[in-house]
Amino acid sequence: MNRIAIRPLSRILPARFRGEDPDRIEKENLNIRHEQMRDVERVRSNIRLLLIIVMFVCIYTAIGVRLATLASSQPTEPVAQSSNSSLFSQRADIVDRKGRILATNLETYALYVETRHLVDPLNTARKLAFLFEDLNADDLYAQFTSSRKFLWIKKKLSPEQMQAVHDIGEPGLRFGPRETRLYPNGALASHILGGASFGKEGVKSAEIIGVAGVEKTFDSQLRDPSYSEKPLKLTIDLSVQAAVEHVLEGGMRLLNAKGAVAILMEVDTGRIISLASLPDFDPNHRPSLPIEGSAAESPLFNRAIQGVYDLGSTFKIFTVAQALELGLIDPKTKINTKGPIRIGGHKINDYRNNGPELPVWQVITKSSNLGTARIAKMIGSEKQREFLTSLGFTKPTSIEMIEAKGGKPLLPKRWNELETMTVSYGHGISVTPLHLATGYAMLANGGRLVKPTLLEEVKSDLGPRVISKRVADNSLAMLRGVVTGGTASIADVSGYFVGGKTGTADKPSAQGGYDKEKNITSFASIFPIDEPKYVLVIALDEAQDTSGPEPKRTAGWTAVPVSAEIIARVAPLLGLRPKFDNQSTIGVTLSNWQE
Repeated sequence: MNRIAIRPLSRILPARFRGEDPDRIEKENLNIRHEQMRDVERVRSNIRLLLIIVMFVCIYTAIGVRLATLASSQPTEPVAQSSNSSLFSQRADIVDRKGRILATNLETYALYVETRHLVDPLNTARKLAFLFEDLNADDLYAQFTSSRKFLWIKKKLSPEQMQAVHDIGEPGLRFGPRETRLYPNGALASHILGGASFGKEGVKSAEIIGVAGVEKTFDSQLRDPSYSEKPLKLTIDLSVQAAVEHVLEGGMRLLNAKGAVAILMEVDTGRIISLASLPDFDPNHRPSLPIEGSAAESPLFNRAIQGVYDLGSTFKIFTVAQALELGLIDPKTKINTKGPIRIGGHKINDYRNNGPELPVWQVITKSSNLGTARIAKMIGSEKQREFLTSLGFTKPTSIEMIEAKGGKPLLPKRWNELETMTVSYGHGISVTPLHLATGYAMLANGGRLVKPTLLEEVKSDLGPRVISKRVADNSLAMLRGVVTGGTASIADVSGYFVGGKTGTADKPSAQGGYDKEKNITSFASIFPIDEPKYVLVIALDEAQDTSGPEPKRTAGWTAVPVSAEIIARVAPLLGLRPKFDNQSTIGVTLSNWQE
């Protein structure tokens, strides 16, 4: 729109010259401008009206289309969706080697309170405390009447408990769906499984996370939806595990032991068939970590892979095997067993007098500290340490459990001549029972190292060779001699040709040195030794046989009979048929050595 000046000089001056009124010109120009403005506004109004009409046409068209669509569709019930349903996920099962359930999932409910909806807080608190022994009525009432609007009461409810809470009839009590972890076998294999708990949590659902054991180690895999239909298969045999734990617990109670360990391993693969640590716990109701005292006293402590102990004379066979491998001795070599050996202010002696000398094989069968110490002196500190390192005895085991990192061996600070001698018979070096089982598996399979594993699907090839087949066979013959004519005669289970070595080691004292009244007794065995298939390691903490007039605290009277009972129970479960001939079919005997 072109704007016109109200009082243009080109018209005002001539008008004044003619004697006309200039205001008349101004009025005319104002009228013209007003007309122009009305024309513009009229056009704008028409445009707005047109846009409104178009918008209404579009809206009513969309409504009509929607109504037509609904009229032609099939009616369905609406489905409610939870805003936090993403928390709800299916955790994969854990099964034993035969597919039997070790851990699975169970649908249950959690109990919570919305305090603003409580009708009778005092009565509700009293009834809940009556239903659940771990709840306190006064504490509940204080929380119900506080400023809190939301309160968790129970994370898991049984159907019976849920019904009992429902019967209270309180509108402020609410139930939230849960998928919880269930261990149908209770405490069986508890240290292997570890347990699970709730992580990120909402009213409608909660995620399950592993807190220990294989549940923790394989947490990501177990939570992965792509693995939800594929269970995690372990090497554990549920029937064997049950038998081992039953016998071990009975032996522990009978011998008044503070704790006990049992490990059953395949010698060629390193697969763990059974692993037990007592005392144990029920992962369905996993206890809290101890606030005070020693962690080793807690039921949560896995003695098999976390506990490091002096395992005593079970180490002697490693010393002899290394010396055989180096060509320093043969099984018939006479070894000086006169005592005591005095070195560095310390005295080394035998449990009983074995005479001035013994052949090497009798150093093992009679368990001579003096003979073993002198063989170790031939080997030397450096080579001894190298050999134990090759066995994996200087670092934690590689088993698939998060707790294994805590089982770091305790080695001598100075590895001089004295330490070389004491380490040779299992004093001054502390390892886990699983370390010991791995070492004996090496002897049993012909001298090859194996990695212990709990995963059935892991390809378990024999590792590097540590000793020759000849030395391994000679070692097995000596271990068989320990059972037939040595310190482990009670372990001679009919039909299964057991071989092994006992170990009795005093426990370190809090005041320094060793406590002569407290010890760890152990027995590492191989069966059937004529065709080695399994290693069984038993360790008992402060066990003693009180059946006679004097308490017996050596391994021959504690760990050995427990091992014998376990072998007698599990050998048939493992498919081993007994041999009742009088002749052992072992390739090497004490009278027929491979030179």
